Amino acid sequence: MQITNTILMIRPVNFRMNEQTAVNNYFQEELKAGDFAINAKAQKEFDQFVEILKGKGVDVIVIDDTKEPDTPDSIFPNNWVSFHADGTVGLYPMFAENRRLERREDVLERIENEGFRIENIMDYTSAEEENIFLEGTGSLLIDRVNKIVYCALSARAHEDLIIEFCEDFDCLPVIFTANQTVGNKRLPIYHTNVIMCLAETFSVICLDTIDDKKERKNLVHHLKNSGKEVIAISEKQMNHFAGNMLQVLGTDDVPLLIMSSQAYESLLPAQISSIEKHCEIVHSSLETIETCGGGSARCMMAEVFLPKA
Repeated sequence: MQITNTILMIRPVNFRMNEQTAVNNYFQEELKAGDFAINAKAQKEFDQFVEILKGKGVDVIVIDDTKEPDTPDSIFPNNWVSFHADGTVGLYPMFAENRRLERREDVLERIENEGFRIENIMDYTSAEEENIFLEGTGSLLIDRVNKIVYCALSARAHEDLIIEFCEDFDCLPVIFTANQTVGNKRLPIYHTNVIMCLAETFSVICLDTIDDKKERKNLVHHLKNSGKEVIAISEKQMNHFAGNMLQVLGTDDVPLLIMSSQAYESLLPAQISSIEKHCEIVHSSLETIETCGGGSARCMMAEVFLPKA
């Protein structure tokens, strides 16, 4: 299956702008409020988001972060872990040193206690010793049905490790470079899932970020060839996190496209109509999390595809 009803989310306790990730996450901005106030706002947004998801029938496993060690980005668990239908768990090498502290064995134990079976762990984290990184499903957009992995190269997604992942999971790599305009420069976008959402029958994608025409053409070819409608968004919309969406299953296995309210409000009526041909849209306000964290709705959800025990 391409989408799941079960997601893992980590409730933050030390959320704030992470100075270690801001060096190449150009979406992050500093708020003038103190850290305590920022974390409190983020918790409120998180709780409202979870309530909306549960209200739509999504099975949300919420785990509280711990105060120690200090992990300001723990709200984005999809970067360090992935859960696969064959019982495999992927663990990933992280660019920022304080993000490596997010990897917690008790999170995996909780997933097992929720009735899921872990058969195998693919641990790529030793690559950190060589300064090689691949940040989970932030970097890797996996077409689980057609066995294709889409990935934009960046400081957080190394080509060698992308290919190794694809060999391990028997997938075809579609690798490209995606840039955004920062000042007067075109600089690599830190995660693929900021520019692209991969759903069952469609993809929302900012093609404007892919400056190389051959790479853009190749990407569109693979999307269309695998039966997906391509719904294009602009770079301005991407900057409002309109690419950072995730399709999940709600009540009675009805597909839902989850996004932030900022992302939804940036969409044009024709784009909303195109999406709603495929599934219902669900959105929630994540303003503080987006501003300080530089990530949005998709980044907050780690999909659980593991088999039931």
